[in-house]
Amino acid sequence: MSPHTFHIPVMGTGFTLDTPLRVARFGISSVMSIVDDVLVERVRRHYAEKLGRPYEPIPALSPDARARRITAWCDLVHEVVARQVAELRAQPLTPGTEKAKYFELLPDDAPAKRAWREVLSVPGGAARTRAEAALDDLIVAGSADVNIMTKLDRARADRDGRPLGPEHSDAKAALRGFAASRLESSLVLSAGMNPTLFGLLEGCPDFYRDAGGRIRKGVILKVSDFRSALVQGKFLAKKGIEIREFRIESGLNCGGHAFATEGELLGPILEEFRDRRASFPEAFEPLVRRYYDARGMPYAGGPRRIRVTVQGGIGTHGEERRLREHYGVDGTGWASPFLLVPEATALDDATRALLARATEADLYLSDASPLGVPFNNVRGSSSELETDRNIARGAPGSSCPNGYLAASTELSEGPLCTASREYQSAKLRALGYDAPPPRDCPDPRVQSLYAKACICHHLGNGALVDLGLARPDAPVAVCPGPNLAYFGRTYTLRAMVDHIYGRGESLVPASRPHMLAKELAMYVEHLARRRAELAPDDARGRARLDGFREALQAGVAHCRALGETAALGDENLASLAEAARVQGQRLAQM
Repeated sequence: MSPHTFHIPVMGTGFTLDTPLRVARFGISSVMSIVDDVLVERVRRHYAEKLGRPYEPIPALSPDARARRITAWCDLVHEVVARQVAELRAQPLTPGTEKAKYFELLPDDAPAKRAWREVLSVPGGAARTRAEAALDDLIVAGSADVNIMTKLDRARADRDGRPLGPEHSDAKAALRGFAASRLESSLVLSAGMNPTLFGLLEGCPDFYRDAGGRIRKGVILKVSDFRSALVQGKFLAKKGIEIREFRIESGLNCGGHAFATEGELLGPILEEFRDRRASFPEAFEPLVRRYYDARGMPYAGGPRRIRVTVQGGIGTHGEERRLREHYGVDGTGWASPFLLVPEATALDDATRALLARATEADLYLSDASPLGVPFNNVRGSSSELETDRNIARGAPGSSCPNGYLAASTELSEGPLCTASREYQSAKLRALGYDAPPPRDCPDPRVQSLYAKACICHHLGNGALVDLGLARPDAPVAVCPGPNLAYFGRTYTLRAMVDHIYGRGESLVPASRPHMLAKELAMYVEHLARRRAELAPDDARGRARLDGFREALQAGVAHCRALGETAALGDENLASLAEAARVQGQRLAQM
């Protein structure tokens, strides 16, 4: 297990694809997206050539190419990180070495850091040499986990257009690719339940205990609330799968796609996990044992503590302490701030500079995603400029080179991406336009259509430009959370880690609103927009919004009570109390 109390979550398709190669040797865990096998293959070739490793290309139309490409990338990551750690252990324990940096970055209360400090006090000679050698066993790599969005599971066809079996669909091929690799890490499943995908785990022995009770590959479920954790956890337990971690994410105060809850805020959700997590062994353990027993498999397991972590909008050490000390989570995820850390993420310099100067007004929840889910965005990205140029020249939409988000059959027999040129041309004709109207067309249907962007291709370009694999002016989409507005420059890895652990001066202004205050304001605004869009005769919709409002009122009460407690470190509890007052009044007026 990582010695750090934080991890770097998945970001986009490429921003964290090579993050394990950048930071895993320092014990920092991160998550790679494996949705784009074309991107994965290009990055694999780059690193194989850069590091002098053998590279055998896997053509797109070769048998089972997607799964094989993902396996090959995961194997390369496994090999390179293992070699990096071995080289780090072999270094002398002197200032300026990566070995010293490993221990310096650790949280101050980590056992390995305490051992390192004790070694530094040992005088030179044989005793010091023995003490330094003992430290090598305490150096462990961070986990190189992979993410699969369960609903991105497009069916595939062979080179002649014949449908391939269901095991070749996007998500299932990605799962098989990871399962066949030598990586000993975790699969992060996000965006809800996919029963057929979950069922495929049964054919992957690395997700089950061996005779010694060891599980080589774990499952992490990204969940929105306690109920979804129980439902998905039980579903997998019936298949013998033991959940390694529940990863809770704020519905709106996050980067990427924003899957809003029905008004349940992060504070009350975390409180329920804290109060009820002791019931997990009773809920899951009997189901897992039953699976093993029914198949005559040895089960060298037993009741265990399932990790619970949280991510989305965390910005100060005080908030990190609040989450761990008050809500009892085992760790935190810090995503968007690491987009400003070149040592940790792959992003072109121009986009990184755009993010560094972005203000609250520049970071917004957009309709850019073809999935129809709100998507966090930044104004002025080169992806946005490219989209506008296509509209201006009378050819709106993307050529859709990847097609990972092709899901609409509204205007065609086969699925199309709503950001594609083919779909947008057909849609405009269906709306009665003989030629594409201008960008400022007042028709809201056109505005909604033009908002869609080629995020699956453009999200990968940031990594390709950074690695020198794409032209510098390639359009780049990026998906930061609103929290990034308070981080105003690029940072070293050490500076960001020290910020997380409260070492030195804070990287954000003291006036930055508390993460729970920001989330509360975003949800009240979200409710206001939903109310404005509601048809007057939609009784069912009005009932849903009444439930949403009641959940938010409970959240206001929770924030108000929390605002009256003692602040932890640099935690801005005054902003939380003020948000509870202001947003409570807004709710009362609805």
